[in-house]
Amino acid sequence: MNAVKAIILSAGQGRRLLPLTENSPKCLLSVADKPVLAWQIDALRAAGVRDISIVAGFQVGQIEALLRTNYADSDRIRVVFNPFYEVADNLASCWLARNVMDDDFLLLNGDTVIEPALLLQVLNSPSAPITLSVDFKESYDADDMKVQLDANGWVKQVSKIVPPSDIDAESIGLVYFREQGPVYFNQAVEEALRHPAELKSWYLSIIDSLARQRLVNSCSVKGFRWCEIDFIEDLARAGMLFTK
Repeated sequence: MNAVKAIILSAGQGRRLLPLTENSPKCLLSVADKPVLAWQIDALRAAGVRDISIVAGFQVGQIEALLRTNYADSDRIRVVFNPFYEVADNLASCWLARNVMDDDFLLLNGDTVIEPALLLQVLNSPSAPITLSVDFKESYDADDMKVQLDANGWVKQVSKIVPPSDIDAESIGLVYFREQGPVYFNQAVEEALRHPAELKSWYLSIIDSLARQRLVNSCSVKGFRWCEIDFIEDLARAGMLFTK
């Protein structure tokens, strides 16, 4: 396996978590006495991923301070500054990190807490240009990023508005790019951002379009610990999940 890089998208404020994010970005909220971003970096390093880029925007100085305090031993953890976080969504963050996307890499949402074993499951998944990490549950709510799969587990579509009859899984906010995947993704992001309206798009809209070309496989992470933090109650759930 090639040395894999990781890109963490942490530019936003996380307004749905106000007032907790009034003066501090969502990725620095504490889960079981440790910032979300530290959980992510520690899990990546435990899984052997050392080259980590964090796309930051809101209160970027606080993120840089965390890295200086907790990860002074590493010169392979860096911040990519996104000055457009107020006016653009995470597709722009991906574009700003495009220089890192020159080889195999993991793309991780800045609000998903994961355990190292989950990362190893994804890193050891069958090779495909793009691998979307998915989990399964009985029912899905409006905020879930829903996924439709074909009979072989390849992704047919991914969005919040997949019709209920077509939903097979949810995306957890972790994507693995291999082979030609980085090139396909890079080109598609650039092409999308030529249209000003796409500044407000999520990168999963790109994954959705590439899935229609049968480039996106899925990897089940069912049974592994992860938690997406969108609302205040998610913090409590993550705390219980990640307290040893």
